[in-house]
Amino acid sequence: MKYKIKIDSIHTVDEIKEYWQKEDYVQLLEKFNYPDAEDSKAENLRELLFMAITDFEPSEAAKLALDYKLGEQLSEGQIDQIANDMLIDTVCEEYPEMELQSTLFHITQLLFKAYNGKFPSSSATIIECSVTALDKNNDITLTKEMLLRLFNDGLSDRNIIKRLFEEQMNGSVEFPEAENIIWELQILNENHFKITTSGNLIKKEEVIASEWEGEIEETEDDS
Repeated sequence: MKYKIKIDSIHTVDEIKEYWQKEDYVQLLEKFNYPDAEDSKAENLRELLFMAITDFEPSEAAKLALDYKLGEQLSEGQIDQIANDMLIDTVCEEYPEMELQSTLFHITQLLFKAYNGKFPSSSATIIECSVTALDKNNDITLTKEMLLRLFNDGLSDRNIIKRLFEEQMNGSVEFPEAENIIWELQILNENHFKITTSGNLIKKEEVIASEWEGEIEETEDDS
């Protein structure tokens, strides 16, 4: 299956504000001992949370935020360890369980903003692109795995995904890691996509082409 890939835009961001919803702010404020948060105006909740967070020591604030988002997936000991590590390292880029890296990014950056830089900062890369099938009668819905493989020829050889997952990117073996490498895949319309991923995994400068053609093998799952 052949496709034409065209990059419309690439942005590097240090937070994705829309990740945190009103209910998140209300519940976090309760964890940080701010009463009656639900009675506050929605536009004030973020600032109120930042003020509430900074009443706590950074490591304690990290524990509370981690417990809120990941308390059902991590043990108390793991949360304590990550909370301490977050003050000295970009845990969200290095945590071995890739399915947690995006959530760790959002938590890290919330704390980074609240404490005006006391936590090491990380980044996310947002790519908007069009992917057009060049084969007739191709009505296959592209998956995260397929999109990453199509990006293989548009990425620098220095890219960490190409180096760590060479066989997966080439289509030689299955690529389950793609589900967590791409944090969010939005279909903007029929062939336009918005990809959100780690700024560590795909750096803006590592996308070395604005337009190229790619080919991926059709599998039984795709047909």
